[in-house]
Amino acid sequence: MILYEYPFNERIRTYLRLEHLFRRLGELVPRDHPLDHHYALTTMFEVMDVAARADLKSDVLKDLEKQKHVLNGYRGNPAIAEGVLDGVISQLDGCFAALNGQPGKAGQSLTENDLLMGIRSRAGIPGGTCEFDLPAYYAWQHRDGASRRADLQRWAGSLGPLAESVHVLLKLLRDSGAPQKVMASSGQFQQNLPQGRSFQLLRLRIDPTLGLIPEISGNRLMVSVRLMRHEADERLHPCSNDASFELALC
Repeated sequence: MILYEYPFNERIRTYLRLEHLFRRLGELVPRDHPLDHHYALTTMFEVMDVAARADLKSDVLKDLEKQKHVLNGYRGNPAIAEGVLDGVISQLDGCFAALNGQPGKAGQSLTENDLLMGIRSRAGIPGGTCEFDLPAYYAWQHRDGASRRADLQRWAGSLGPLAESVHVLLKLLRDSGAPQKVMASSGQFQQNLPQGRSFQLLRLRIDPTLGLIPEISGNRLMVSVRLMRHEADERLHPCSNDASFELALC
């Protein structure tokens, strides 16, 4: 099954973008090739660009506190395992303390590294990180893989508290939604959202053998899914057949 996720607000959109970048970083850093480490660095710079939003850190801290408050409300419920609840709340406390203890925005300490900032300033220019532009970077790329990995892990460490906080918040959000099987009639599906409850994320799973691509739109009142098919002319065309998929609102 292919999983598609659609955020209903800009805050969750930002969290998903950060999660995507942190996953990529986690794949690239353990490798040995200098090219992989080049893209690990550019991924770190992308994280810094996303994290540069003034209110991001305060939004994450507020969400951690909000989740802790919600979970504390389950204390005394016989259907809840207290040990598991305590573990999740402890994890939220750890994320809050680590992120709150960082001065400034995520990755701000990296802005004091002349080598990194030199690479960052040239990385957006096509071919801008050639050896004649950045000889110090070229020399770094010729160091052994273990040495480069150690540098990357040290540099990425300043982004760790943000990565862990986003991971925990998105996991709790995803766990709040129960999947249900729905049918798109003639490739179209619409659902009014129940009033009195605020949803932040739509999760859609569809069988890849169907060869269908969902185009999702939504707001606080309703969600709409249009199923498309990639045809031989290299364009997307609406599907006219009935098709089923799993939908979860979180």
